[in-house]
Amino acid sequence: MQSSNSNSPLSSLEPGPKSNLPKRKFEYQSESKPAPFNKFFLDWLQVQERDLEELKSMVKTHSESTRQLQELVDRVMTHYDEFYRARSESIKENVLLVLNPDWLSKLEDAFLWLGGWRPTTAVHLLYSKAGLQFEARLSELLSGVNSDDLSNLSPSQLVRVDELQRQTIHQERKLTEILASHQETMADSSMVELSENYTELKRDAESAARKSDRVDSVKDRVDSALAPKEHGLEDILRKADDLRLKTLKSVVDILTPIQAVHFLIADTQLHLRVHEWGKLKDEDAKSSKEARGFVGPGGPQPSP
Repeated sequence: MQSSNSNSPLSSLEPGPKSNLPKRKFEYQSESKPAPFNKFFLDWLQVQERDLEELKSMVKTHSESTRQLQELVDRVMTHYDEFYRARSESIKENVLLVLNPDWLSKLEDAFLWLGGWRPTTAVHLLYSKAGLQFEARLSELLSGVNSDDLSNLSPSQLVRVDELQRQTIHQERKLTEILASHQETMADSSMVELSENYTELKRDAESAARKSDRVDSVKDRVDSALAPKEHGLEDILRKADDLRLKTLKSVVDILTPIQAVHFLIADTQLHLRVHEWGKLKDEDAKSSKEARGFVGPGGPQPSP
């Protein structure tokens, strides 16, 4: 799929002409430095809501012509391109934060794979939505009425989806193994030696001035030891994001334009609603803890 070009990196993320939601400027980069990704993520949610509105409207109003359908699909996919471009910048700024994002709910955190959704989720989503639409239109299909949604995937499309799933599973497993090997480096000889040195330093009864100098020296060594580990995480996370975007695009490319619209509706709805449900669960848990009273650094906290 070819994405449309634009002069501004994120100008394509402005809502389309049919959107009735409030316009909100959505940009990641400035002349000085990137904006925090959590702010970008809030804007991204607004973009997804606008995309969802346009996608659902297109299903109701589209004609036999595929031009408008394809233009909308291309625009939505361009938004995903820009989202992952922004994530790449954020990975460079703070890979540990992207791997443990504070902008997601605990529910979303529990299902993360390398800082995001598992790529094969896109294929599972396609099968799930196709099954639901098939059940809803079963009587029509048995009567010979053709459908243009996901209930009418052709045999050749199903073969391509199956092959995509196999390839994606293989690539997922490969990245998972690479991550496991990289995680084991946290127990390599340099880290073990540094942990011993720092432990001895903390127990050292030397003067504060000398101790401070030695602490700085050990901290420099720790930073040097951790730097390649963080760089390794950056590389792995970028490959995971590449696989996520590649899989999403591959699913869309297999589908007809109207089928792609149905798929993108399901994809957008799922991400938005899971985020919303997770935030509600977090708020409920917080309210429940406050109602019971909890033990903090200063001791038991009274109920409000």
